[in-house]
Amino acid sequence: MENGAAQPVIVAIDGPSGTGKSSTSKAVAARLGLSYLDTGAQYRAITWWMVSNGIDIEDPTAIAAVAGKPEIVSGTDPADPTITVDGVDVAGPIRTQEVTSKVSAVSAVPEVRSRITELQRALAASAGQGIVVEGRDIGTTVLPDADLKIFLTASPEARAARRSGELKGADVQSTREALIKRDAADSSRKTSPLAKADDAVEVDTTELTLVQVIERVVALVGEKRAER
Repeated sequence: MENGAAQPVIVAIDGPSGTGKSSTSKAVAARLGLSYLDTGAQYRAITWWMVSNGIDIEDPTAIAAVAGKPEIVSGTDPADPTITVDGVDVAGPIRTQEVTSKVSAVSAVPEVRSRITELQRALAASAGQGIVVEGRDIGTTVLPDADLKIFLTASPEARAARRSGELKGADVQSTREALIKRDAADSSRKTSPLAKADDAVEVDTTELTLVQVIERVVALVGEKRAER
């Protein structure tokens, strides 16, 4: 299985925040010699650009009008996944609370989703050895023909504990409330809502360690390749 680079495979990993998507996806891609794409970072990047350029986040028409302006470039090396906007490294700035609080509103605008989805499909198509793509609508909208679709879930409590740890001491209760609010926004938007694809394998990470989740996904990829 470690010689997986010889057999291209596209893996879609979806799920809400705090389920371990990024850590799992990066580790699986590195283990199997695949490219890696964090689609959430792309939506954060375009949100950061909107905020930095004074675009009214409450005005979908204003957002739609400039959705095509920023040049967003994603590096797909799982060991060093980079992201730039107009040539500026934004890996740090896109993780601020300001961007986090606004990304759902920007992501809900159809013109934004269309633009970012195009970028995602182009990256997946050009990943010769295969790719692990993580997000919220990859298996349902972006790459509906992915070889393997996985939907990660976890209890709100577990997700809040993980996310508050990532946010360096953020209050777990307020983090939990923010996650539930984000879930509601992402699941109810009209364009490409957060949803589990009919043919996705659901993996509940609540009681699993990160290593266990990674092993489970690697095993699922192995099963999928064996079916070919």
